[in-house]
Amino acid sequence: MKGYITIKEASVKWGLSARWINEICAKNRIPGAEQVGRVWIIPEDAEKPTKDNRVKTGAYRDWRKKYGKNKIQERKNDIEV
Repeated sequence: MKGYITIKEASVKWGLSARWINEICAKNRIPGAEQVGRVWIIPEDAEKPTKDNRVKTGAYRDWRKKYGKNKIQERKNDIEV
């Protein structure tokens, strides 16, 4: 189709994985992207999505030490008493 590119072409153009582009298409984060059957088509002039809502600061690093199974059980016991 003229004026549209596939997920594979967009992944090369934007430097992202095809799977990630498939995810953001499914979440309607690319304006004008449409699903035709099982294939997504993206307008040629679509901009690369910039915000992806992932935590990249390391804020959740070592969260198991802070909120591990034992800590959660201790909190439940404190609440019940």
